[in-house]
Amino acid sequence: MRIRPGKGSRPRTKNRPAHDDAETAMVVSVDRGRWGCVLDGDPDRRVVAMRARELGRTPIVVGDQVGVVGDLSGRPDTLARIVRVADRTTVLRRTADDNDPYERIVVGNADQLLIVTALADPPPRTGFVERALAAAYAGGLTPVLCLTKSDLAAPDEFTAHFADLQLPVVTAGRDDDLDALWQTLEGRLTALIGHSGVGKSTLVNRLVPDADRATGEVSGVGKGRHTSTQSVALPLPGAEPGAAPRGWVVDTPGIRSFGLAHVTPDQIIDAFDDLREAIETCPRGCTHLGPPADPECALDALTGSSHRRAMAVRELLASVSSSGADDTPVSPPEG
Repeated sequence: MRIRPGKGSRPRTKNRPAHDDAETAMVVSVDRGRWGCVLDGDPDRRVVAMRARELGRTPIVVGDQVGVVGDLSGRPDTLARIVRVADRTTVLRRTADDNDPYERIVVGNADQLLIVTALADPPPRTGFVERALAAAYAGGLTPVLCLTKSDLAAPDEFTAHFADLQLPVVTAGRDDDLDALWQTLEGRLTALIGHSGVGKSTLVNRLVPDADRATGEVSGVGKGRHTSTQSVALPLPGAEPGAAPRGWVVDTPGIRSFGLAHVTPDQIIDAFDDLREAIETCPRGCTHLGPPADPECALDALTGSSHRRAMAVRELLASVSSSGADDTPVSPPEG
């Protein structure tokens, strides 16, 4: 009778350590199986961490709040371990296209989404903004429209498309001061998205003067190279040297397309209190697009500002459900 020897003398157990000594950290970068984390929100307490075996393939993204153990000194060539991932309060997701069932989590726990759009060169695209709005509403983020290159075109015609959605708008052209933007970012974790060429990197460098250095430190995570295909969280400098950061911005790669296969009409409408209450009386399966598809949609019974907002949301739903919506440019006014 052949007896196969065991690999060790310790009996197997499903009891995992509680890791009561784990410190709280925020993930600020991801690079090839290594996560850059800051302990207790302090940019000066950076560690590089790996994912603990017991987490399996649990996704860990920039903005996640995690528990870390091990070597937390942050010295070169040291490695901590991520043993817990807290539930996310908000999630910014996208898919490769509207038919892709695989969701990609861009950022976790962001308070707001700064949609960076140039007013010219390249021309602004209402479709991309509408898709970004849908993703923000569905993920629980507050959207903010940030307009660059304001020296090349006026913003009125473009922003009029979103007037009834109560969308906050700030300008951040090269000749504009950033006071209004700073007030928007203060004390928040803000994700920035935008097409390539809209000036997002220039804006990040204005907000975080040492962004290039910080990006290298954070996203290299011990492997000596920054990859521009990943998001990275950067601390906004405090009012005085050594002060706590005024907030955090997550610089994301330039996005060519923003698929919304994961977004439902109800998730978008749920972002508006008055509309959320109204659709409770809609018939089952209502898409909220109105007649002829939905002749009994409760949004049609609203009045006043709620009705205008409902119609704006309906236009948003119709836009994001049509293919190629993120490629619709708006030409600047003649003259």
